[in-house]
Amino acid sequence: MSKLPESEEEWKEQLDSEEYHILREAGTETPHTGEHVDRFEDGTYRCAGCGVVLFDSDTKFDHGCGWPSFWEAANDDTIEYREDRSHGMVRTEVVCKNCEGHLGHVFEDGPEPTGKRFCINSVALDFEPEE
Repeated sequence: MSKLPESEEEWKEQLDSEEYHILREAGTETPHTGEHVDRFEDGTYRCAGCGVVLFDSDTKFDHGCGWPSFWEAANDDTIEYREDRSHGMVRTEVVCKNCEGHLGHVFEDGPEPTGKRFCINSVALDFEPEE
């Protein structure tokens, strides 16, 4: 995607209602319903809002939490971390640094080598299979 929308109205025109709710309003999809939860083929996961590469299939693992889980971002320069105090808890929100789309959260209960679990909404991701 070459040019990002400049207003929320433009975002609403570009995204479907579920994508808008998750990416722009920090919503969450129902667990175990996303198209990427059980996807384990080789490829790249891009931001559904802007197309930036966010995660690689090599770092995806089955956590059983109901959302796609990764132990590392493809490039830390594409991810922004924000404190999230919603729902009566303190979490670390993960946002696309390019378009500021909400992706999910990162937790400290993942596997080695990082110990991190990026818990990401499928709706926030587009999958590009490896050729």
